[in-house]
Amino acid sequence: MYISKYLTGTLLFSGILLFTSCKGKKESPASANAAAVTVYTATPGGTVEGGIAVSGKVEALQTAQLSTKLMGTITRIYVKAGDRVHRGQTLISINSQDITAKRAQTSAAILEAEANVKNAQKDFDRFTNLYNKQSASAKELDNVTLQYNAAKARLEAASQMRNEVSAIASYAAITAPFDGVVTQRLADEGNMANPGMPLLVVEQNTQLQISATVSEDQVGLLKKGSKAQVEIKAAGKTIECTVNEISPSSQMTGGQFEIKLSIPAPEKKDLYAGMYVNVFIPVSGGAAISQSATAVLVPTSSLVLNDQLTGIYTISSNNTALLRWVRTGKVYGEQTEILSGLAASETFIQKADGKLYNGVPVTVKK
Repeated sequence: MYISKYLTGTLLFSGILLFTSCKGKKESPASANAAAVTVYTATPGGTVEGGIAVSGKVEALQTAQLSTKLMGTITRIYVKAGDRVHRGQTLISINSQDITAKRAQTSAAILEAEANVKNAQKDFDRFTNLYNKQSASAKELDNVTLQYNAAKARLEAASQMRNEVSAIASYAAITAPFDGVVTQRLADEGNMANPGMPLLVVEQNTQLQISATVSEDQVGLLKKGSKAQVEIKAAGKTIECTVNEISPSSQMTGGQFEIKLSIPAPEKKDLYAGMYVNVFIPVSGGAAISQSATAVLVPTSSLVLNDQLTGIYTISSNNTALLRWVRTGKVYGEQTEILSGLAASETFIQKADGKLYNGVPVTVKK
């Protein structure tokens, strides 16, 4: 009986060990039978030319927020976001009964003023003849002349009031100020339009430029005509632009000086206002800018992005892929600076012919 219980316990313990061993092998992340991935390695560069590295964005050369001086109901909006428009094209119609009533009032006032002028002119002509025949006194002629001039002044005032009403009424039809595209529609039909309230935004999207800001210790190093390397990640390309405008004041931009860069016409394809860019402008001189510096640079395409983390694959001592988390710095064209996590002498995987993950065997191709 004792031997039977002993054998039963031994077998049970052996079964637990066997189950645990099998389970551990099943959950092992790296398999010895996994196919090796062919990779190409490199070491970080290199020397960075002294310059100014800032961020900016693509923007339209001309942007207009369309509003009205009228208070009235929006009866019709003829366009929507994305529609192309031409200069002078009617975009919005606004109905204002106040302006219609004022226009009728001014028309009536003009008719009354014209009748008064005609009547006053007759009196003036008659008293002028009587005065010349010495049948009317100078005082009587002066009174009639004053009445005549006052009637003409009231007619002029009524005419100018009509011009004012006509000018305000012109805002009942909002037109495009230039050829462009509607980028925002900020109101709908039936809404009440108020003076100064933006209704539409129109951009001249065929004319694009790049806007960026530089600090006060950098603006003195720039000049019009300077060349700049601009990386546009959204478009997946790097282009050469030219500095064509440097703001002389930072009062309205929080201590930063705004600069504008022109984009070559062939490079404007696939670019849209609002795209963010990285700008690098080579310069010489200046205490705030180093002339040449050694930096740990790797191709941007070799980096792995995972949420807010950035990593790069290296090769472990077991000849497997090992993901290393790094901290990145400035971007220079197609290369990114590594501030920490990868030494200048370390080898990293530049590209691979297959999918990389932690622990996968790799074969380095020369």
